[in-house]
Amino acid sequence: MLVTFTCKAYADITMFGDVALGMLKMMGHSETVPGAILAEDVPAALDRLQRAVATLKETPARNESGEARDNDPDESRVSLAHRALPLIELLAAAAKENCNVMWK
Repeated sequence: MLVTFTCKAYADITMFGDVALGMLKMMGHSETVPGAILAEDVPAALDRLQRAVATLKETPARNESGEARDNDPDESRVSLAHRALPLIELLAAAAKENCNVMWK
């Protein structure tokens, strides 16, 4: 499943479903697709997402067995913090322009 976030102030952002649902949860919203955030609620959602991403950056990555993962240069995983950047930019633009954010 793919989820696309839209608003009038920024280009559409498409994410894999599991990543998008996690981001919605971090913003304090249900994992319901389709959905929307009203313009007046966008700044709070942006703040919650930024705080959640900051917390993730402070927590060391773990492997499947729960052990701290070494920084392996051959491992090419994209961190959730990096995946969140386009959505953070979309939310910031929506907050600045005072417009709703929708996803489908």
